[in-house]
Amino acid sequence: MAVTGWLESLRTAQKTALLQDGRRKVHYLFPDGKEMAEEYDEKTSELLVRKWRVKSALGAMGQWQLEVGDPAPLGAGNLGPELIKESNANPIFMRKDTKMSFQWRIRNLPYPKDVYSVSVDQKERCIIVRTTNKKFACCFSKGGLVGGFSGPLWPCGVQVCMAPPLRYYKKFSIPDLDRHQLPLDDALLSFAHANCTLIISYQKPKEVVVAESELQKELKKVKTAHSNDGDCKTQ
Repeated sequence: MAVTGWLESLRTAQKTALLQDGRRKVHYLFPDGKEMAEEYDEKTSELLVRKWRVKSALGAMGQWQLEVGDPAPLGAGNLGPELIKESNANPIFMRKDTKMSFQWRIRNLPYPKDVYSVSVDQKERCIIVRTTNKKFACCFSKGGLVGGFSGPLWPCGVQVCMAPPLRYYKKFSIPDLDRHQLPLDDALLSFAHANCTLIISYQKPKEVVVAESELQKELKKVKTAHSNDGDCKTQ
């Protein structure tokens, strides 16, 4: 019932569509004033971007909040270049789904897979990522920590020292499951680590896969403008 309800809200929302740069861009306007914008790969229909915008209590338009897709490049915000910016070495969290899985990537985490614990918190309906309490051999260069772990060291040609335990903690929800009112299942959660990136996957329940397939059928009914056609067509 919940899945049907969410799908129905997407069907009845006012939608505009634009085909641009190999992406199908869809804008949704809901009766309560909320806006959602999605971008799909034109050929595969894979979701590339999803973001939300809501009005403030005073009616002012808020900022877009990213749910799926690459975050804005560092320094792309409103701060001037003369102000302190976030370090490129800090962990970067993003969500990038596949056809069959919700997927999150946390970049700039150089330590091996067994350092990380990824679990489902049923009470808070979220996924928790944390590190174990270990010490590591690490390499330092002029730019700071460049990586390493207990055991074979990364060849960095600089001083090697024992670093304190790596600390990282992240808690995040799966909005899709909340909208569909579906439970979280530990058996659907997995993670891997490669190229200094922790990759967390949650297999989509069949209800979500079916709903997404139905949505694609609905979006094909929306008249789609091309980037050189001017304004988007509205349904």
